[in-house]
Amino acid sequence: MSARPRTPAGVGAKRATPEAPDNRRADLVRVAARLFREKGFDGTTIRDIAHAVGMRSGSPFYHFASKHELLMAVMEEGLRLGLERTQHVLADATLPAAERFARLVRTQYGILHDTGSDFIPVMLYDWRSLPAQYKRRIIELKDRYDAIWQRTLDELHAQGLLRADPRLARLMILGAINFSATWYRAKPRAATRVDLDELAAQTVALVLHPV
Repeated sequence: MSARPRTPAGVGAKRATPEAPDNRRADLVRVAARLFREKGFDGTTIRDIAHAVGMRSGSPFYHFASKHELLMAVMEEGLRLGLERTQHVLADATLPAAERFARLVRTQYGILHDTGSDFIPVMLYDWRSLPAQYKRRIIELKDRYDAIWQRTLDELHAQGLLRADPRLARLMILGAINFSATWYRAKPRAATRVDLDELAAQTVALVLHPV
């Protein structure tokens, strides 16, 4: 996968110019992710994003043809980073399936809740705002991401460790983890505090038979 988000075929993002270098594009994607998460796609304007990056209101259009194209770039960056982190934690091919699954779960929580992890929550909140021509590229990346989970769940099922059908398990587990973006707080009241390690461990315990 390329090191930076790519524009799908047929989508006419404007190329960077000397007045608007590529690193400014990355700044726009990062800040847009934060603002879309905080205010929603509809509640955020290009002017808001440009102001937060220190640009003139029209400057983002050197990089993106529209706000929808910027939303696509945010989602694509989230999935790219997610794939990168997931592949990194699974680099050890000797890991047992149960340990691989535990790492997948913990990594997914981190993708949603670590500092600066605004990209995937934006995809969850604002998917319906993305036009169909932009969704194709995102679905392609998401399918690659899902396939990593499915291979591990299929292996757990074959070993008799999974409590559910592997395909349904993937949908339910990822759905439950992703929904935590709506309720989990990293610094809740002391009486209800739970860190991501504990949350991941409890998630694994819900779906796996004891090893």
